[in-house]
Amino acid sequence: MKSPRVRSRFAIALLMALIIPVLAACGGPAAVAQPSPQVIRETVVVQGPTSPPEVVKETVVVRETAAVPTEGPTTEATTEATTEAAGGAFTTPHPILSDLRVRQAIAYCTNRPELIKSVYPFLNEEQQNKLLMDTNVPKDHWAASTEGITVYNFDAEKGKALLEDAGWHAEDEGVVRTNAAGDALNLKFLSTNAQFRQTWATVLEQQLLDNCGIQIVRTHAPASFVFGDTSGLARRDFELAAYAWVGEADPDVSTLYACNQIPLPTNNWEGQNYMGWCNKKASDAVLAGGNTLDREARKKDYAIFQQEFTKDMVSLPLFQRTEAAGANKNLQNWKPDPTEYITANAGDWSLSDGGDTLVIGFTQEPASLWTVVEDAAVAVQANDLISFRGATTYSYDYQPGALKTVPTIENGGAKNVDVDVKEGDIVWGTSGEAITLTKGVEVRNAAGEVVTFDGSPLKMKQLTVTFDYADGLKWEDGTPVTKEDFQLAAKIDCDPNSGATSFLICESRQKIDYTSDTSYTITYKPGVQWSEYSIYYLGAYPAHEVLSDGRKLADVPASEYATLPEIAEHPLSAGPYKLVSWEKGQRMVFDANENYFKGAPKIKHVIIQFFEDTNQAVAQLLTGDVDILEKATLGAGPEVETVIKAAAEGKIQAQTLASPTWEHMDMNLYQK
Repeated sequence: MKSPRVRSRFAIALLMALIIPVLAACGGPAAVAQPSPQVIRETVVVQGPTSPPEVVKETVVVRETAAVPTEGPTTEATTEATTEAAGGAFTTPHPILSDLRVRQAIAYCTNRPELIKSVYPFLNEEQQNKLLMDTNVPKDHWAASTEGITVYNFDAEKGKALLEDAGWHAEDEGVVRTNAAGDALNLKFLSTNAQFRQTWATVLEQQLLDNCGIQIVRTHAPASFVFGDTSGLARRDFELAAYAWVGEADPDVSTLYACNQIPLPTNNWEGQNYMGWCNKKASDAVLAGGNTLDREARKKDYAIFQQEFTKDMVSLPLFQRTEAAGANKNLQNWKPDPTEYITANAGDWSLSDGGDTLVIGFTQEPASLWTVVEDAAVAVQANDLISFRGATTYSYDYQPGALKTVPTIENGGAKNVDVDVKEGDIVWGTSGEAITLTKGVEVRNAAGEVVTFDGSPLKMKQLTVTFDYADGLKWEDGTPVTKEDFQLAAKIDCDPNSGATSFLICESRQKIDYTSDTSYTITYKPGVQWSEYSIYYLGAYPAHEVLSDGRKLADVPASEYATLPEIAEHPLSAGPYKLVSWEKGQRMVFDANENYFKGAPKIKHVIIQFFEDTNQAVAQLLTGDVDILEKATLGAGPEVETVIKAAAEGKIQAQTLASPTWEHMDMNLYQK
């Protein structure tokens, strides 16, 4: 997946991420984390469990702007919009959905466990229950809150009582309700035409009618309409809309739910708060959480948001999707995880039968091993075999990999101090870019408040982060990793000619001090407050390497890196394995790296085998010719069920995972 972040093959900053706006139409791997001043809008369409998998991607990266109107639809904490606001389009409360009682009734009348069962009948009840969500944060996430939230367990009687109180009456069970004016309780429902979503939406339609007399009229449109720039969600052309967000390690959801992120004609449709929901308490809390580097403070802010989010019921969380990984029964120490790639701990794998060769099955082949320009899942996982990753991202959190510790303010690895800034200084503005401080420029002061600079003395926060790596880092030829290798990566990755799609992180840095061969400190410009600062480390390129044409890698311009064989096709390894051959369209062969800083792996040879389709890969997993199929390869098709059943029969081992991708249903509070 594409990310607006500069990354090298040794700096895959964060390979999933919680609720940065990535639209997932129906399936696909976790999203890549990114800094909050950028928004990725990406559709990933994968056919559901009853049809062959098909993946279609459309990625649009847009810069988030602060130029949003101060006028527009707002509501109190209960979002009880009952009067028409002055203004243009989408300022008139929806005649049905503006009533909190109706929205809560929809939630109570939805039997979410039944929806889960409709698409995942092969999971047992315990596995199905683990997919249920009550807030915008998965239950096993560090930011998940249970205190003060409103839980909408299935309760048709409570739903019907709310509808009666709201003036919607039914003559009989299963009959559409009407109000005193004779209007029917009828709502248009928009989602994609993916089979997966059609399956559970069919069940939902019948539930709402049978349980509570609510009629929904479903439209299953192509993803290009639902997620288009001039249609569907982007233009708020819906009443109820069902789609998915992809989760992230830090749940800054300000671009989704803050008051200043409501798309309107008057702000050129900027923002992804498609419901038009403005709860000031929730908005302030999520903005504060996204602008605070202390995790405990963020947890408190995000807890307040979840309380308001569930109380107002503007978006009903339905369930997390399920993923699976399958492996040979002999494989030991593998760690399938919803927010990390299977290869992240490849150096720790072993085979219980003493075997020395392991085969990983992929249905896609990397276009390049230089992840500045190619960061598909297959490229990242191949790079895991030949790189030292600074940190891993298991279970929505960060753990040290090649770093001695993950630097944080709490452990002293980072500092966030108040500094004086003056006119003419280069600072980070509220628009999410470097800017010269002059009168009229809008910035955040040291207290986190948005202020307009008037020439008076001003204090802003300045973040510095120190990264210390483990001892013994070496390239496969035995040469130690040095500061020149980190310097080269910083230079190349931030070069406009490198081919990278964004240089935000580069532009946000004020300086880098290299204090030793394996330690450096990044100082950011005043005002930069990346919540994921702990894993924005540098890459490393072997500056000493002599190329086939006689040049040293350090002397090669950035414009050549994308086509350089020593970078794109056969990079020098500093990871657990080294690449020994790549037969395009067939396989990649890796041997254990005896110079790996943790020691040579127990498995001496790893082969990445490429298959035309998932069915073929699964068949070879079951015969023992393939040892691992990870979650991105298995996808969301019927092959997942095949692997799970085979594991239940004792043929292989498999793990099901609650994906960070979660289905939900938004409710538009306003109408044109």
